[in-house]
Amino acid sequence: QVQLVESGGNLVQPGESLRLSCVASGSIFSIRRMGWYRQAAGKERELVATMISGSSTNYADSVKGRFTISRDNAENTVYLQMNSLKPEDTAVYYCNAYGLMSNYRYFERWGQGTRVTVSS
Repeated sequence: QVQLVESGGNLVQPGESLRLSCVASGSIFSIRRMGWYRQAAGKERELVATMISGSSTNYADSVKGRFTISRDNAENTVYLQMNSLKPEDTAVYYCNAYGLMSNYRYFERWGQGTRVTVSS
């Protein structure tokens, strides 16, 4: 099995920064895509940023220039550096991973979520 565990969510003021982390563990052969999604109260889950094979990145327009996704492939970890946070960034942030397990079956997993609140 594969598990994802996120951390780093917190209450911050507008303009401040946070870094989220997500560690994937279990019977992993390789991870092809890792990313972050978020869900604000009363809204659908939306893509924030993804990274494919450790290089190609994709960002939501609302976070471009403020958020940066990065990966540590050796540690199966993905990070989301969030700068210049705005109240509209308030949401539960979920980590997502897609790849191959040790038995060469594909997997896709979600983490349990970490809450980010941006408020003065």
